[in-house]
Amino acid sequence: MTNLKVAVIQMKSGSEKDKNLKEAAKLINQAIKKKAKFIALPEVFNYRGNLIEAVKFAESIPGQSTNLISALAKKHKVWILIGSILERTRSTKHEARSIKNDLKPFNTSVLINPEGEIVAKYRKIHLFDIKLKGKEILESSRNQAGKNPKLVEVGFKPNSIKIGLSICYDLRFPELYRAYSKSGAKIICVPSSFTKPTGEAHWHTLIKARAIENLCYVVAPNQAGIGSGGVRTYGHSLIVDPWGKVLAEASADKEEVIFAEIELDYLEKIRKNLPALEHRKL
Repeated sequence: MTNLKVAVIQMKSGSEKDKNLKEAAKLINQAIKKKAKFIALPEVFNYRGNLIEAVKFAESIPGQSTNLISALAKKHKVWILIGSILERTRSTKHEARSIKNDLKPFNTSVLINPEGEIVAKYRKIHLFDIKLKGKEILESSRNQAGKNPKLVEVGFKPNSIKIGLSICYDLRFPELYRAYSKSGAKIICVPSSFTKPTGEAHWHTLIKARAIENLCYVVAPNQAGIGSGGVRTYGHSLIVDPWGKVLAEASADKEEVIFAEIELDYLEKIRKNLPALEHRKL
């Protein structure tokens, strides 16, 4: 089987949307120069700021951000996962003052194929509502929750591979990933804006656990720097193999691109030698 070269992009997205888009394009081009065929961006890659103000920057899909990434995917014949953007759910312009439930945007991952086509959307199911060292983050005050997992088949010559989509806080809910592995996923994507306090405690452990228990590769682009509400994010974007080995890891605080090879023969060998997925009872 042919290997798949994956690139994970770590960003320090801020509140200047055009600047974020320009930086994302630059980092995608770096990944393309290194011959990556699947490129993953982090959560809220195009805008990260005040939770309520962020609603004003929500987009329809397709829209400004997806159009830019689609053009790059088509030009260079690569798969690109937009880690997430805020997806506008109605044509009515969102207002910062008070957000009714049916007007709240979704936090949505978008997968784009080498023809520049949107082939999958995943709306974040588990929303992050928490207090951290005196700072309150209430994602449910800004976003609607998605309801449906999304497993998508990605084709690359001469193979295809199933990929399970998720976003950040989903990482803490293992039943989502078990559903993906039961349905044939071999890669799990976890684009994130994982905070520093929770990241220091749990990021590596949870990413490795999802890889090991599902015998999947995990591709996890994270944000670095200061995020929404002044909360610092953890960085340390990861690519982890099905044995729990870290194949590539980004720094704590830099924008950068990391790379690894997805080796399907190796994955199948691990699943054959340790057939835990076949031993499930529940």
